Amino acid sequence: MNKLPFQLGIHPINWVGEDVKEHGDDTTCEQILDDIQRLGLTGTEMGRKYPTDPAALREELGKRNIRLVSQWKSVLLSDPAYRQSELDSYRRHAEFLQSMGSTVISTAEVGGSLHFDPRRTPHEKEVLRLSESEWHILAEGLNEAGAIAREYGLKLTYHHHGGTVVEQPDEIDRLMELTDPSLVYLLYDTGHAYYGGADPLALLRKHYDRIAYIHLKDIRPDVLDEARAAQSDFVGCIRRGVFTVPGDGCIDFAPILQELIDRGYDGWAMLEGEQDPAIHNPYEYAKRSLLYMNSLIGQPS
Repeated sequence: MNKLPFQLGIHPINWVGEDVKEHGDDTTCEQILDDIQRLGLTGTEMGRKYPTDPAALREELGKRNIRLVSQWKSVLLSDPAYRQSELDSYRRHAEFLQSMGSTVISTAEVGGSLHFDPRRTPHEKEVLRLSESEWHILAEGLNEAGAIAREYGLKLTYHHHGGTVVEQPDEIDRLMELTDPSLVYLLYDTGHAYYGGADPLALLRKHYDRIAYIHLKDIRPDVLDEARAAQSDFVGCIRRGVFTVPGDGCIDFAPILQELIDRGYDGWAMLEGEQDPAIHNPYEYAKRSLLYMNSLIGQPS
């Protein structure tokens, strides 16, 4: 069903939540991969329902002609006390992805995050933004992780992400400024761009030369406004249904897709919704989203 000139896959987060564990928790690996095959898509990211044994995973993907493109990797590199253990873990992650024929490592700093930083307590309410020294420590660590990725023929693609210290437009700019462009690339996520206060099209144009991987995700702005008025944190926003697939929210994907086509983007993009599959059927939403995106090709932007 994909008529786009770049490689399009779909993330299992459409079927099974990663941050909201109850979303789709009874869904099986077979259900997810069968739906991906029915959609005619040939790429996916690692999900928590997929086999962790490489041989078993390779078998499940291979019989459906699906490729593992990436796997999320949380890092805590803004704290030097964690540097070596984090880099050792990153190397193991790169080894696994190389063995699966993957191309990129979706990477995000968890230091300061309410939900992902192991140093935080359950009673805290705010993301702790980075100090000047922590920015430089993080950048140094990411460059080292990027060098490890390159050893394995992979690219570290940094995922700017809601509820983390690289979320807002100026934080994305700072990360790009401080890191080595030959070692640290950008995972451009349309939904997280909007969530973090960026114009997704402007962000794409500003940092296109660093983009090596893409997540295509939409936003329900009324739900986002209500969630923020209620002071919901990032995971609370997901539970409320802030995210959806392209074509079901407020982001105009016509100029975004046209920009990618005009610039000759030929990497992978993942279709994402990250919403409750019991309410929003993943296969049906993805099918409609594919039709929507295909309909935009050639439209004036």
